[in-house]
Amino acid sequence: MKIGSFFEKYLKKESFFIDKSVLLSSYIPEDVIYREEQVQEIAQILAPALRLEKPSNLFIYGKTGTGKTLTVKYILNSMLKIARENRILLKPIYINCKLKRVADTEYRLIAQLIKEFGQEVASTGLPTDQVYNIFYELVDQKKQIILLFLDEIDQLTSKIGDEMLYNLTRINSELRNSQICLIGISNNLVFSENLDPRVKSSLSEEEIIFPPYNALQIQDILRKRSERAFKEGTIQVGVIEKCAAYAAREHGDVRRSIDLLRVAGEIAERSGSSIIEIIHLDEAEKRVEADKIINSTINQPKQFQSILYSILLLYPQKRSFYTGEIYDIYQNLCKKGGLNVLTQRRVSDILAELDMLGVINAKIISKGRYGRTREISLSIEENIVIKLKELLEKSLNMEPV
Repeated sequence: MKIGSFFEKYLKKESFFIDKSVLLSSYIPEDVIYREEQVQEIAQILAPALRLEKPSNLFIYGKTGTGKTLTVKYILNSMLKIARENRILLKPIYINCKLKRVADTEYRLIAQLIKEFGQEVASTGLPTDQVYNIFYELVDQKKQIILLFLDEIDQLTSKIGDEMLYNLTRINSELRNSQICLIGISNNLVFSENLDPRVKSSLSEEEIIFPPYNALQIQDILRKRSERAFKEGTIQVGVIEKCAAYAAREHGDVRRSIDLLRVAGEIAERSGSSIIEIIHLDEAEKRVEADKIINSTINQPKQFQSILYSILLLYPQKRSFYTGEIYDIYQNLCKKGGLNVLTQRRVSDILAELDMLGVINAKIISKGRYGRTREISLSIEENIVIKLKELLEKSLNMEPV
């Protein structure tokens, strides 16, 4: 079939979807259900900004997919509407700290903040103090409140340390007209406990914790989204319930359940099916799981990637291996790549993180008088192993093995 004919035929086919954007992570609903309490708390903390008074710094915690970012953006949209109607100088800045080349160095983060004020600085080359001074001048041009949202803030501090947060909180003492309120969003529930005491003291933050959604809440959210996303009668009975069960198993990750439903709809449409069935959802689960694993590992620091790559190098030779074997290969990779070698204890911590992500299965076993060690095996499918290995080789500039 000629490609033109394919597209002509595609246009004539009826779609399951009325509005696919409802199933995207960027979608902000008119009402954020099951987060009414958190919405009220955050709104009360940030409301003084509408009187041009600096609100308390705020830290928002909760596992992935518990509605943190969605709730913050929902509140922000409402505040901006009120601010515009009343000509209040409120400037929100939202930064996703997980994005590469945005918040992977202190310099780049300040450069990005400068860009938010309509000015550009070179991506490298200037002294950091000079970049800070440019930022101060831009911030203090007029009387305004700046709400600085740092999403995935734990990613920022793991890359560049927490001195950056101290610098941002100390800015207010040097400003004459403006004030900056810092709002950090993190998946790490103990994030603030690991901060330097001096930094923690300067933040003087308020904290709000988002609990996971339960299966019934996820079902309700999915039904409301599916009513707007799909044509009536296109979802088989049991699909939404199973989709919610998948997400509840993943600690109440509603974002993942919405992704699953969207991908299931796309798979059903491509297969020529008249409805979205359980088999399409199962296929979507495999794909989304693979994407989740790949994204969660490929965005990690080089040391983390090197340890995972060491495991993938061992995998073809044997199905289970010990921490010491991984550490030997990891040391050689660091020498080749010019990386500092982490201690064996730190490598053990990273192996525990990989276990938590579901990439490996780490079982602690006793070796008698020789102490205890971890027996490691991979928990991911062969096709994901191959794809992950290729991506890590590219990221680490390694020759394919």
